[in-house]
Amino acid sequence: MHVKISYKLIAAVGGVAVAIIGIFAYLILNAHQRQLIAELERNAHQLSETVKSSTKYDMLLNQRESVHRIINTIGGQEGIEKVRVFNKDGAIIFSTDSADVGHMVDKQTESCYACHAADQPLERLSISERTRIFRAGSQSRTLGIINPIYNEPGCWQSDCHAHTSNQKVLGVLDITMSLAEVDRGMQASRMRLLMFAVIAVAAVSLIIYLLVKGLVLKPVGQIVKATKHVATGDLNYAIKLAKNDEIGDLAKSFNDMTRQLAETQRQLYQSEKLASVGRLAAGVAHEINNPLTGVLTYSSYLLKRANGNAEIKDDLEVIVRETKRCREIVKGLLDFARQSPPEKHRVDLNEIILQATRIVENQFAARKIKLEKNLQPGLPATMADGNQLQQVLVNLLVNANDAMGDKGGTIAITSELLANGANAPDAKTTGPHIRITMSDTGCGISPENLQKIFEPFFSTKGKKGYGLGLAVVWGIIEKHNGRITVESEVGKGTTFTILLPVENQGVKRNA
Repeated sequence: MHVKISYKLIAAVGGVAVAIIGIFAYLILNAHQRQLIAELERNAHQLSETVKSSTKYDMLLNQRESVHRIINTIGGQEGIEKVRVFNKDGAIIFSTDSADVGHMVDKQTESCYACHAADQPLERLSISERTRIFRAGSQSRTLGIINPIYNEPGCWQSDCHAHTSNQKVLGVLDITMSLAEVDRGMQASRMRLLMFAVIAVAAVSLIIYLLVKGLVLKPVGQIVKATKHVATGDLNYAIKLAKNDEIGDLAKSFNDMTRQLAETQRQLYQSEKLASVGRLAAGVAHEINNPLTGVLTYSSYLLKRANGNAEIKDDLEVIVRETKRCREIVKGLLDFARQSPPEKHRVDLNEIILQATRIVENQFAARKIKLEKNLQPGLPATMADGNQLQQVLVNLLVNANDAMGDKGGTIAITSELLANGANAPDAKTTGPHIRITMSDTGCGISPENLQKIFEPFFSTKGKKGYGLGLAVVWGIIEKHNGRITVESEVGKGTTFTILLPVENQGVKRNA
């Protein structure tokens, strides 16, 4: 069963909120109840002291009717259930309920055992120890407080009393008060806290949902949508999330991944296309090479014999010229089809660059092309096929020369070491790389042709090119585990960038 992460998070946060609010509510209610009970105990104690003070004189004079009247008057106040006086044996001698007089107090029902030990009343008790809470039958809870009546000198010295001086406690004043109002208040507090808890949990859940929806669900939905696009083969789809958090990093990583996949797909397509074209070129070249040689041989022979006929000689020169051009195309096809694996040796790339520039220096001088070289000294020697890399550089220099035309210009070639793949996002590995950059100020390449220049038989030179040079360059760089990229703007020039990994890092650097 599919459950959204928002629901899981809301359930988790809601559960935690319920637990926390429940614990705090329990503690608050208990503290509130203890505070109310303590306040009621103090009021009951003050009331019992008031009763004792009010009845003291009448008890000394043994005026029972007056004592009854005072007790009944006080016991009639709201909240007071009973006011009773027990003798030392537990018999009720005064009570607001006349039916209780003469009976023994029920210690079991009224939870009086805490105030007695071995059936003898304790003599000195704190207020909390003299207080008890009990429930009689189905009635509400009742708070009872006792106040010992001590034997004072006025009691045992009076002629009307028969108490001995060694008797410390004469009886107990007991007041019981109903806790129904307190219980109703506590129940109302519980209901208010419950309502607060429900509202708080609902509010927190709503806030969490809105936050999760804005911060998590919406961005994740965009990422899921992007994965579906990629699954259909659309590797150009990009996630547009400007977030400086983990989800933003995930979106950025996803975009980087799709770009790398698109580049890898393009390279695989290019490799397969080059392989297919290579096989086709080899077959075609072998098939037409022999008849083409025959045509060139016989046309050349006829040309030597046509000195007396100018018209036939001109025609034969056209045949010989075009046949030689076909032969060059076939030779290019064979060279393209016979690309051999590189024979790698320790080479100095700066030296290979210098050798390549020496080959084309005369052509540059004839066209007034300025060559600028900015080669980083001390580049590490690396394992590569020097001849193939020289072929790459010469091809690029010749293309730059053709792009200049007769107007002249500048060609700049640089080399530098990129440590740990820095500034080389297109490199296959993350180790050190050597970057060779070749820029010209030629005519540039239009955007629609920029993605096709490495394809076999695609050329912007018209009849001057066969469209195989850059395809061969691309294949050589790929076999050296490197990358070649191009940037160009029409009318401003073109820049080729070659990245070659330093495959033998243990080789000593050249001075």
